[in-house]
Amino acid sequence: MDTIILDLFTDFAKGVNFTMPTEPAAQAIQLLNNPTILIAAIILIGVTIFLLFFLKKVIINSILGGLIWGASIFFFHIELPLIPSFVIAVLFGPAGIGAMLLLKFFGLLA
Repeated sequence: MDTIILDLFTDFAKGVNFTMPTEPAAQAIQLLNNPTILIAAIILIGVTIFLLFFLKKVIINSILGGLIWGASIFFFHIELPLIPSFVIAVLFGPAGIGAMLLLKFFGLLA
């Protein structure tokens, strides 16, 4: 069993050079020591964290809009146009479904 694993490893490692890095690898090491890349990476991480906090609120707003839409359609049996009202509820959240309900109340929505 051990010889099979050793044979597989030697076949896998054929042609691999375990000596000092070649020229492209040395250039990559120099690139990693560049402070501009470090600053860009920190800025990208900050932007990602900001977007996650912002998008988390947007996603929660969309989920709430979908839940309120479902409750108004299936629980309260309000006759709203199915697909357009769902899209508006998901895009604009509770405010979107509230606007649709106001339009329905005033007879401006078929």
